[in-house]
Amino acid sequence: MKATHVPAIAGAYLFEPTPYTDERGFFCRTFDADVIRSVGLDPDAFVQHSVSRSVRGVLRGLHLRSGAGEAKLVRCSYGRVFDVFVDLRPDSPTYRNQAYFELSGETQASVYIPAGCAHGFQALTETTDVSYLIDRPHDPAEDVTIAFDDPELAIPWPLPAVSMSKRDREAPSLAEALQPKEQ
Repeated sequence: MKATHVPAIAGAYLFEPTPYTDERGFFCRTFDADVIRSVGLDPDAFVQHSVSRSVRGVLRGLHLRSGAGEAKLVRCSYGRVFDVFVDLRPDSPTYRNQAYFELSGETQASVYIPAGCAHGFQALTETTDVSYLIDRPHDPAEDVTIAFDDPELAIPWPLPAVSMSKRDREAPSLAEALQPKEQ
C-alpha cells in the first residue's frame, strides 16, 4: 500500500493498495495500520465504520462537523464516485482549497480527509458503495451541510444531481454555513 500526501489539502492523504487479481477476482488490503502510522496518523483513532449505497447521479454532501470536527478515511468499495473535499480550517495553509478524486471499487484507494474539511461525493455508477472510517461518534447536533452548488465553491460535479436528501437540497451557502451561531 502506498501513501501519498494530497498537495491541495494540508494533512490529507491518498492510500493506494495493490490489488492481486486472478480468475477468481481480486484481493487487496484496504487498511494497514503501519502505513497509516507512517504518515503520522493514529490508526486507533477510528471509532466508527459506516457505509452508504447510492445509485448513479446521487449526490451526498457537502458535510462537515462543527466543534472538534471529524476525520474520515473514505473508500469506494463498489462502483465509482467523484469525491470532493474542501478545507474549511481557517488556520490551515490550504484554507478553502479543494481536492477531487475518482474513487472506485476497482482500485480500492482510500482518501484521508482531516477534521475541518467538508466532504461530498457523487455516484457515477448504477450501484455505488462508499465506506467511511470515522474518528468520532456521530452527534447529529454537530452536523453542518453546505450547498453542493454554491457558486463560491464552483465544484465541477460530473453529472446532474438526480437525487439528494432534503437536508442536502436545502443546505445553506458556504458563507451562511460558516457564520457563527448565535447563543
